[in-house]
Amino acid sequence: MSLWKRISSHGDCEQRMAAYYEEKGLLDLRLCLAPWIEDRIMSEQISPNTPEQLERVALKFNEDLQQKLLSTRTASDQALKFRVVELCALIQRTSALELYSYLRTGLQKELQLVTEKSVSATAGQSMPLNPYNMNNTPMVTGYMDPSDLLAVSNSCNPAVVQNIAPIHNVQNTGGIASPALGMATPKVELYDVQHQIMQSLNEFGGCANALKLLVQNYGYMLNSTSSPNAEAAFRSLIDEKAAIVITMRRSFMYYESLHELVIHELKNWRYQQAQAGNGAPFNEGSLDDIQRCFEMLETFIAHMLAAVKETMRVRLVTEEPELTHLLEQVQNAQKNLVCSAFIVDKQPPQVMKTNTRFAASVRWLIGSQLGIHNNPPTVECIIMSEMQSQRFVTRNTQVDNSSLSGQSSGEILNASSTMEYQQNNHVFSASFRNMQLKKIKRAEKKGTESVMDEKFALFFYTTTTVNDFQIRVWTLSLPVVVIVHGNQEPQSWATITWDNAFAEIVRDPFVITDRVTWAQLSVALNIKFGSCTGRSLTIDNLDFLYEKLQREERTEYITWNQFCKEPLPDRSFTFWEWFFAIMKLTKDHMLGMWKAGCIMGFINKAKAHADLLRSVYGIGTFLLRFSDSELGGVTIAYVNPLGEVTMLAPWTARDFQVLNLADRIRDLDVLCWLHPSDRNASPVKRDVAFGEFYSKRQDPVTGYVKSTLHVHVCSNGDNVSTAGTPHHHGAQENMQLGNFSPQSTCIFSSPAPPEESDSDASETAEALANYVNTAPPNDPLLGVISNALMKSVNCPGDFGMTDFDSMGTFDNF
Repeated sequence: MSLWKRISSHGDCEQRMAAYYEEKGLLDLRLCLAPWIEDRIMSEQISPNTPEQLERVALKFNEDLQQKLLSTRTASDQALKFRVVELCALIQRTSALELYSYLRTGLQKELQLVTEKSVSATAGQSMPLNPYNMNNTPMVTGYMDPSDLLAVSNSCNPAVVQNIAPIHNVQNTGGIASPALGMATPKVELYDVQHQIMQSLNEFGGCANALKLLVQNYGYMLNSTSSPNAEAAFRSLIDEKAAIVITMRRSFMYYESLHELVIHELKNWRYQQAQAGNGAPFNEGSLDDIQRCFEMLETFIAHMLAAVKETMRVRLVTEEPELTHLLEQVQNAQKNLVCSAFIVDKQPPQVMKTNTRFAASVRWLIGSQLGIHNNPPTVECIIMSEMQSQRFVTRNTQVDNSSLSGQSSGEILNASSTMEYQQNNHVFSASFRNMQLKKIKRAEKKGTESVMDEKFALFFYTTTTVNDFQIRVWTLSLPVVVIVHGNQEPQSWATITWDNAFAEIVRDPFVITDRVTWAQLSVALNIKFGSCTGRSLTIDNLDFLYEKLQREERTEYITWNQFCKEPLPDRSFTFWEWFFAIMKLTKDHMLGMWKAGCIMGFINKAKAHADLLRSVYGIGTFLLRFSDSELGGVTIAYVNPLGEVTMLAPWTARDFQVLNLADRIRDLDVLCWLHPSDRNASPVKRDVAFGEFYSKRQDPVTGYVKSTLHVHVCSNGDNVSTAGTPHHHGAQENMQLGNFSPQSTCIFSSPAPPEESDSDASETAEALANYVNTAPPNDPLLGVISNALMKSVNCPGDFGMTDFDSMGTFDNF
């Protein structure tokens, strides 16, 4: 079946390619001469690689094409004859180079489409990218050694191909991420790619049989030069050899198409690995299937290389440039295959602190192929700056062990490891389990750049010998940011999160866009927050974040500066600093409550106020929201007994180290009904919502007096008492615990001593005031007494002599 007929059997492919050819007016030409064009281009014995070669081939193709069209004019179909005349005119108006290049590119596109369709016959339809549902299908078990494929290549029975595949019951995994952000491409099942490679090997087996016969006949000819049929035999050998070369060229084109598919899968695996750095689910086991494809391709190209060399031994003419060129192409293809199979399978930490141990590993996806595992090489590792990484990628710099020592941007301990081959799973890898970055050399900063914006990468390299020639391979890790102190983490994670989310799969290290759409950024924020806290963001949450990121002029794009450089309006911190602090607070202190939906979180003050006032339960209804003004703060908004909304000053991680959030809520009796985070749900009783998170009250040890820590809300000047717990007029020690407003404070409670009368308290306050007015400025008691007097104003019921007992203040006074 011709290539175009196979395209025509798939409506979407036919429509796509028809549009491609129609763009240049070449569709009728493609339809009229489909078999001839395919055979003419795909059977070329030399692939044009230089402009001069390409022009010569294009001119020859143009001449042959016109001759073919002229011969078609003899057809009896008048409409066809008229169309042929039009096509001849079109060809004369189009440059030979443009025409040839366009048709050749079209055939390559057709090959790619046919391959994808043939290997994805069982695959499902393309699905929109869901970052929480990528690669979650269980991987298949079973393994076939690529050396077994030799039997397939020597067999012409198609049934053999069907029977030797040991892989079954593979489910479709939907869409896979493409380099275009937020898009998905049709999923290609790797086991079908393997099946396609085996089919190609089977077809190549016929070439191997023909080559064997050619070599045999060539030997007969050499031994019977005096035969009267020698000249005829010689010409027959030339024709046989030419046919074999054409077959090998076709096989090589199919190999390139299959290799491109496998490389595409590997690139998508790397893309998903980068997304996993932000917290997206990642099935690392899919790398095993990719390795099987690499091993089978290595078997394919090795057989092809052997066949080309064997063909070259049949010397019928002095010069055979087309065969020499094919040999170079096959050798380069094998080298590229081996080099592209060297990857980082376990990434190092992307925010790397100096003098801290870390691990990483590299893997060579060729398994036991080429016999490298019999003499495993040692892999070295250095750290490179962004500029040094660019030099190796863009200039394709060769790895020179002697010069690499001067390329390092730092000093890494334990930076070498010998590769090991695991027979049970065919993994050939090198593990670095105990590396440590001791020193780092930084580049000069420009403008507002900081050390947290500077990207490095670990550079892994090794050298080995394959088929008597030396191969040097290297690979780069995902970008890392090097820090020396924990307070550099937030901005460093901004750099890494942005890079992981929005980098192209193939790029110059580490070029990244400086603006993305909100749709793209919302996916990244959702992945990050959801993976860190165990519950993804709602549409309302994301709408709130979008509002927070916007400036005066609203656009669909969010810039890098808006994301993490420019302070939020009327604030001293950036959006990312605020978001990161909330994420850390939730993970460290409110994880269970956030996952249970008890915390609304992302809602502004005005909307919280309006929602609470509309609540059907009214007084005592409350919600928890993240503070807009305090980094890593959470606040409670509630409806007070006057029917008005009161908002407590935010609590932060420092406060929750003393008393957790659930226990604070339990202490505030004014909180009765939790306003639901789901707009379709009803309020829930406080103790029902938070009961499972309350701490158990421990009984005191025998011989000790029990004391507990409670949250207490003062009236703050209004006429309504909003105290969360009954006042204890006994021993109470006022605790300053970080961010407390006048409405919220914590007190220790223990069994109360004999109560003071109101007159005693009044006399005490008066005496203290007199003391303050007459004491010298450097009196050490002034601070303590002033705090006590402030307490007598704000919380009269809690003031008494016992405020001084713990320090012996009253005795000194």
